[in-house]
Amino acid sequence: LEDMQDAFDFCFKVHYLPGQDKTSDPQYAQQIQALQAKLQILDRQRREVLAQMQQLLGRSETLRDFLQQELGAWQERQQRACLGAPADTHLRPLETWFTELGQGLFQLLRLLRALGDLRQKVTYERDPLKAETPLLEQRLRELLTYLLQRWGMAWRDWGGGWDQGSPDPPGVPSAFVVEQQPNMPNAFKRPLVLRTTSKFSARARLLVRLHDRNHRMEAKIHIDRSGPPRFRKFNILTSSSKTLLAGDNPQDGLVCDFQYLTLKEQKDSRSGKGSKGAGEGPLVVTEELHIITFTLAYAYCGLELELETSTLPFVIISNNNQLSSAWASILWFNMLSCDPKASGTPPAPSAPTLEQQFFSAPPAAPWPRLAEVLSWQFESVAERGLSREHLLMLAEKLFGEA
Repeated sequence: LEDMQDAFDFCFKVHYLPGQDKTSDPQYAQQIQALQAKLQILDRQRREVLAQMQQLLGRSETLRDFLQQELGAWQERQQRACLGAPADTHLRPLETWFTELGQGLFQLLRLLRALGDLRQKVTYERDPLKAETPLLEQRLRELLTYLLQRWGMAWRDWGGGWDQGSPDPPGVPSAFVVEQQPNMPNAFKRPLVLRTTSKFSARARLLVRLHDRNHRMEAKIHIDRSGPPRFRKFNILTSSSKTLLAGDNPQDGLVCDFQYLTLKEQKDSRSGKGSKGAGEGPLVVTEELHIITFTLAYAYCGLELELETSTLPFVIISNNNQLSSAWASILWFNMLSCDPKASGTPPAPSAPTLEQQFFSAPPAAPWPRLAEVLSWQFESVAERGLSREHLLMLAEKLFGEA
């Protein structure tokens, strides 16, 4: 297309002489007709290129929707795995698919910019590049933004801007995910229960393995950015930020790996202690659900985004005597928050405060769901789940003989 345009531009400058009346010159008339024929061919080729890009964007949207479904299924598997369920939580296939889709979309962005350069050199009346390129670029921006981050977050560059006050749609996962939920070492396969002064780790991963190595990508973690006001407040000690260096092996992916973190409770000026004063809140400490948020300053191909993802809610205890009650809270929340039939409308992932208020009015658990989770618990530590007879015996102990 560029070669064809250069040929037309050369002929135009050589043969077309505006301001001179050469209508009686048959040779000049033939040159103008040939020039018009070249312009028609150029116009047709431009329209074909734009049509091909439209088709590719349509296929990319279909693939993006498929990947979002696969990622949502992975997040459900991860949540079940936290409860002891046998589930495949490897991210390498998803990372490969997300990266290849991202590469295709960024390549289309480069092509659109190249088409914009061609239009600056040669344009004409009813130029399809002038009318369709901005719409294609807007559609492509939406695809990339939707792939990388949830809706509602502000994005920079490109001169656009989402409405920052608009809510994120529930259940829409992004390419920035929590790969390892908060977990203490030697936690007896019970993640999401943390103890103050004890070390823990968490890790997030960007599934689109593309970034500008000349840009300093900094990841930060925050705890309870918008948590319920009556909950205890904590500070994350050690390091709450990490820089992804350009020398990292690209095969390792874009990972924010935070290790050896500790939590320290903030002093409460009203009670003079770190713990809650009397009457401050309806929940005991083992029913308080806290959330860690990862933020990442992302940059690639002229695009800069602030990416964000959050952990599953977790419980913070101060001594091992609270471990069983805290683990019961984690089981109850994760067992019912992903079961719309059991809990009504599940909390939206975009509304952490609603998730954290889960135990203000906890739903009842149906026995089939509870039985499944109990079987996962046994299987996670004994490599064997509960049989039908085992579950019947437990049901009789809970509900009496039928």
